Amino acid sequence: YYMNNEIIAGVDEVGRGPLAGPVIAAAVILDKNHNISGLKDSKKLSNKMREILYDKIIDNAVSIGIGEVDEKIIDIINIKNATFKAMQIALENLSIKPHKALIDGYALDYQSIPNEGIIGGDNLVDSIKAASIIAKVTRDRLMINYSNIFPEYGFENHKGYGTKLHLSALNNFRATPIHRRSFKPVKNNMPTIGWIEKHNKISWLGKKLAALHLLSKGLKILGIDREFNSIGKIDILGQFNNEIVLIEVETNNIKKEKKISHSNLHKISKNIENIISRYNLKSKQSSFFRVDKIIVNINNTGNEILHYERIKL
Repeated sequence: YYMNNEIIAGVDEVGRGPLAGPVIAAAVILDKNHNISGLKDSKKLSNKMREILYDKIIDNAVSIGIGEVDEKIIDIINIKNATFKAMQIALENLSIKPHKALIDGYALDYQSIPNEGIIGGDNLVDSIKAASIIAKVTRDRLMINYSNIFPEYGFENHKGYGTKLHLSALNNFRATPIHRRSFKPVKNNMPTIGWIEKHNKISWLGKKLAALHLLSKGLKILGIDREFNSIGKIDILGQFNNEIVLIEVETNNIKKEKKISHSNLHKISKNIENIISRYNLKSKQSSFFRVDKIIVNINNTGNEILHYERIKL
């Protein structure tokens, strides 16, 4: 979006209200003669239309920057400041520095790029509309990834917002590491070591923590506790580029490293073809596999994750 030959970026965010996950902002620079039709505030579009427009914006935008501030930072600096921080990061991540930024809502303080807040900008300015779509689709996809780790919470449906389903899951399973502890419904449902032990959730929590660790290292989580007739359960099934990653997780509620047992890992490796066939992974050019072991030590002072990659069997 150009104004008097100046390069203008539109900026918007999504994720102020959810109880879980990050706040995501996007900054988008569009060509003044762009031909992307149908741009609207992302909240006024269907999921399908958002995905279509997302691809068009990715293909046609002059530059796109994404800013993400996770739940841990949100809890420290509050959601308002986290939102502004995500917008600032999004602007910094543009490949071209704009002369000016138009912000949906209020102007940003402490920002080197001159900027102007526009109330209702996601209904008025194309580049802000585009930013709202990029931010929304980016965050939705992230929450869907989280749903493979936390299927009990229904993140794929509500994306972390406080729906009846989500609040019920919080009551039954307590808060996860991706929940915002400073938000009241989460604060009232924080798990203690005592609660985890009483409800036999040590192993359950360990697999979640291990999966989050793997996600942070760039692995796609295909599932937790996947059943196979020939070998029983695989704790975590993941994928990294063209590799299938099979992970066994051992969880202890004391800080004590245990020796790795290879017995179940041998069973897993012998039945790799079964797994590849079940998930149709060969069609995705995933013909290699590796086996990892993760030991999670849980205690009152924090969690320790020991990751052993590419175990030789």
